Amino acid sequence: MPVSLTARLQQDMQAALRAGDKARLGVLRMALAAIKQREVDSRTTLDDAAVVAVLEKMIKQGRESIQQYHSGDRADLVAKESAEIAILEQYLPARLDDAELDALIAEAIAATGAAGMKDMGKVMSAIKARAAGRVDMSVAGARVRAALGAA
Repeated sequence: MPVSLTARLQQDMQAALRAGDKARLGVLRMALAAIKQREVDSRTTLDDAAVVAVLEKMIKQGRESIQQYHSGDRADLVAKESAEIAILEQYLPARLDDAELDALIAEAIAATGAAGMKDMGKVMSAIKARAAGRVDMSVAGARVRAALGAA
């Protein structure tokens, strides 16, 4: 039986602790704390999909921080945040390539019967349900907008 994502994060945290990898240990502790907080807030145990959503949110916040650090000319913080994002991305499912994303968008448009921009929400929710964690939703949104605009 495959190990849950939370269990894998805990095992990797223990390995980082034993190895003395303080940077990795800090990121994994932060991720596990965010997962635990979400579990406490929702009063449920998170499944892998929900854990992926927590990790994606952390990565998105990190990217926003990087933009702020760039504008503040803080290269040291940009490097630190980039390293944290790289560690978190290791726990996300494999990303879809462009051809797979285009095929998924075409499939979602056909499945929802989308005819124009007014149906973009339906298409985006279908894509999110099928490819959670495997696609950057902002990229998918731009491609869906282009596909529906051409339709």
